[in-house]
Amino acid sequence: MARTLTVGIAGLGAIGLHLARALDAGVDGLKLVAVAARDHAKAQANLAGFRNRPAIVDIAGLAEADIVVEAAPAAIFEEVAKAAIARGRIFVPSSCGALLPRMHLVEEARKTGARIIVPTGALLGLDAVRAAAEGEVASVTIETRKPPRGLVGAPYLEQHGIDVLAVKDEKTLVFKGNAYDAAQGFPANVNVAAALALAGIGPQRTMIEIWADPHVTRNTHTIRVEAAAARLTMTIENVPSEENPRTGKITPLSILACLRGLTSTLKVGS
Repeated sequence: MARTLTVGIAGLGAIGLHLARALDAGVDGLKLVAVAARDHAKAQANLAGFRNRPAIVDIAGLAEADIVVEAAPAAIFEEVAKAAIARGRIFVPSSCGALLPRMHLVEEARKTGARIIVPTGALLGLDAVRAAAEGEVASVTIETRKPPRGLVGAPYLEQHGIDVLAVKDEKTLVFKGNAYDAAQGFPANVNVAAALALAGIGPQRTMIEIWADPHVTRNTHTIRVEAAAARLTMTIENVPSEENPRTGKITPLSILACLRGLTSTLKVGS
């Protein structure tokens, strides 16, 4: 029988806590052993009802686990990543937008034997995009529409003096450019674009539009791919998390599915 893989989670917010609860409920082949959180007292309270309470450790301590999941603020992304990669672990980032300007981490992982596995997150169709990218791809675009409050705090908006909460009637285009620039300006909002770029033709060629739309209640992403093998048009409407409207409820479920695929006897899709 395959051995059980241990899991450490950085962050117990909207993503990390949901994932921790699911792992504690029981997933074959996986065991949650450690979490790292800025507020230890709050973390203790959140873990109080767990059947098998994980240890609360510092970021370096997470790398004792076989798998390190990053579900923390983007500001500490590199610290979490480096600790896991240095120990040759499987690193699963939820803030994959933070990976785009740090692709040197991939080379470091190659040297240590670590793996970086980017989950689908709040997106869809990455299997099809990856398949299309094995051939010729003319263009990949993604249109993201979010309720205005889901974009509040983005560095790009603050730098350009854009008040999305003032958007009351018509949807407003607040950004148009490539995925690399979008990841810098909207680190908490466009991990979907980063995942799409990594699956397809790269962050410089993957184009994104971000709209503040007062008429939507769900974070909506529409992908269009023009390729030699297929033309793809896909739309997903994600229910925002109550704890953090910038992320969708499906995100921790996607990470859970990703982790399950690491140990499953039957795995569907790439």
